[in-house]
Amino acid sequence: MTWEADYNVIAPTKGDTLDLVGWVTMENRTGKTFQSARIKLMAGDVSKIQPGVTMARVMNGFGGGIGAGAGGAPPVTEKPFDEYHLYTLERPATLRDRETKQVEFVRAAGFHAKRIYVYDGGRIDPSRFQQQGNWEYMRMQRDLGTYGPEQTTKVMVMQEFKNSEQNHLGMPLPKGRLRFYRRDDDGALQFIGENTIDHTPRDETIRVYTGNAFDLAGSRRRTNFRSDQQQGWLDESFEIKVRNHKKEPVDVTITEHFYRGSGWDITSSSAKCEKKDSHTAEFPVTIPPDGEQTVIYSVHYAW
Repeated sequence: MTWEADYNVIAPTKGDTLDLVGWVTMENRTGKTFQSARIKLMAGDVSKIQPGVTMARVMNGFGGGIGAGAGGAPPVTEKPFDEYHLYTLERPATLRDRETKQVEFVRAAGFHAKRIYVYDGGRIDPSRFQQQGNWEYMRMQRDLGTYGPEQTTKVMVMQEFKNSEQNHLGMPLPKGRLRFYRRDDDGALQFIGENTIDHTPRDETIRVYTGNAFDLAGSRRRTNFRSDQQQGWLDESFEIKVRNHKKEPVDVTITEHFYRGSGWDITSSSAKCEKKDSHTAEFPVTIPPDGEQTVIYSVHYAW
């Protein structure tokens, strides 16, 4: 017996005021039929000793009725339970063997989301270095000048919104797939991206990657590299360009990762720099229509 959550988010032709509908899908593979069952779905990271299985969702009671309760009552109610959240279907229902049923459990209209563009030109997949000890291997290669020239030209698109009552949401959301649609000029829904979310309490912010921007592109090149292993220092300089081929200005966050060590300082920069953590900094820029922004910076490592 399993269940999972799915969310559809619909945007208008213009703007970022969205509507959301969430569904739970229940599947019975037990070999038994449950007649007029009361269904309770528990969401959370539940630990269970069973080799090879991670229990992220547990289903207590099964059944299937779809639709709102009498008098327009919500079909699903939610409440905290121990360290998890319990979602109760208000109407008994039957779930037959080998049957799959869906029921709507959350609906929100008119919540606000923010679209964020991120150019992460030097991002590296840590799995590449599993055989060498991941980041430690990279840091030992300071003298080789490796990793700096690597780049991607893609600018990522993120959707960000707060799961709060003030934003017309506010129900704790079990983890699941989030699909985004936007209405075109004819009113038809067009799929514009999807991703998964983790269990999200109320008042937390959700940010999901939905794809890459067609009309934005970036480039990144290293312009200087010096290293002295005996003295324990390394200097690097980079030139990063982001081009906007849209007819309106866009805000782009340029993200840079400082993988070579936690002892680093930005010694010069042509744009405002915000340190996010021990290995990451961001350079927010605004790019005019059919324009380009260039960020030049230098970093000094010491160990």
